[in-house]
Amino acid sequence: MDYKIFLLLVVLGYSAIGQEPKVEWDSDYQLNISDFRASQTKIDKSVTSVYVQSGINIEFAIQMNNFVFMLTKNFNSKLACTFQKEAATLMAPDSVKANQLIKLVQFDFDLSELYTRKIRKELFENKKTFSDVTFFQPYFDKMIAERNAASAKIYAETDFGNNAALLEKAHKEVKKEILLLPNYCKDCKPPKKRK
Repeated sequence: MDYKIFLLLVVLGYSAIGQEPKVEWDSDYQLNISDFRASQTKIDKSVTSVYVQSGINIEFAIQMNNFVFMLTKNFNSKLACTFQKEAATLMAPDSVKANQLIKLVQFDFDLSELYTRKIRKELFENKKTFSDVTFFQPYFDKMIAERNAASAKIYAETDFGNNAALLEKAHKEVKKEILLLPNYCKDCKPPKKRK
């Protein structure tokens, strides 16, 4: 039976499929105020409570027939961590608070890339020859839940980015963890297991 499987999961924030521009995660990319393009974005002293909607998504898309799926083990290229500019919203009373929120979202972007790599690793290590397309769901759900918990913890512990020192410390840790998963970047090939 030859048919195409198409699956697109978009998680973590506002789903804005089809809107542009979208930025794929890159270790050198630094978010700035111009990246927050949702119409609600506002930096003005009239803003009484701060708000941020990250626009970050982890996308997983597969389109292949059963035979190709059966032989595929490396799904790195099928997962992407993206920042959707048109979905990103920031509201702050001044540029100081806006920059704190941007640093918080930058942390979240890097955290999402870390968990995208962890998902890629889980899929690579757990895909069997005769696995069907649903094999990934428990691994995906588990990693997304962990990512969401880690993100919520830092948002709370840093008081929405007010504790810059704690945020910076957590961010450095995330960057170190990303470096520990070099085989699971989008364009990477994981090493084959030795028998």
